[in-house]
Amino acid sequence: MTSDYVVQNRDFWNAYASDWVARGEAAWRSKTAYWGIWETPEAELGLLPEALNGAVAVELGCGTGYVSRWLELRGAEVVAIDVSQAQLATAQRLAQSFSSSIQFVRGNAETVMLPDQFADLVISEYGAALWCDPYRWLPKAARILKRGGQLVMYTNHPLSVVCLTADGEQVSERLSRSYFGLHKQDWTQLANEPGGVEFNLSLSNWLALFKANDLRLESLHEIRAPDQKVQAQFGVPWGWARDYPSELAFVLNRC
Repeated sequence: MTSDYVVQNRDFWNAYASDWVARGEAAWRSKTAYWGIWETPEAELGLLPEALNGAVAVELGCGTGYVSRWLELRGAEVVAIDVSQAQLATAQRLAQSFSSSIQFVRGNAETVMLPDQFADLVISEYGAALWCDPYRWLPKAARILKRGGQLVMYTNHPLSVVCLTADGEQVSERLSRSYFGLHKQDWTQLANEPGGVEFNLSLSNWLALFKANDLRLESLHEIRAPDQKVQAQFGVPWGWARDYPSELAFVLNRC
């Protein structure tokens, strides 16, 4: 049975997909990877192996598919999964334009049907990592990873969620919700610009979940806004994100 939030998020992204076409096109054109709302260069973070020749990679919540493209350019054979038909339509159009062989699949990361120990690398940048319940999608990601394989996930920092105002519009220096109570954030009923249903956890709960699924932490990156001042991104002021981490990335190894 499909959870209500999966349907809500699918419908949200089907309606919102056109707003992400230009960003997707720009990212597909880029020969080098960059991450998140601040477009932090891969050269700065080092989240990906330099070469993926012969590797099988899976992206969970691929959106317009640009991360999958960056994996393909490094030599990987890529399967990219997303729940939104509209997002996949953009991804498939771009793949055709760039003569890409990425395999796009419509599906839900919480119920992914790929075989056990299928992939050398599983990745999610603001896909499943944000829009799916971690207690459901992360065990599936661990299951499809080969032993010794790597999981890379990039999402909002829990501190930024705690500091997000009640209307969901801006991160502030005031704590607005419980840090230890973090899990499901439902933005579907907001009066102004209702969103979808997002998920996050306290750092201790993330670490406990990784351990329960035989995932060993290799590195944790707390992302800072760039040195040069830029405009606020998705409700996160540049100054706030210079003082506090707005995003984080985990690199994990399957034991």
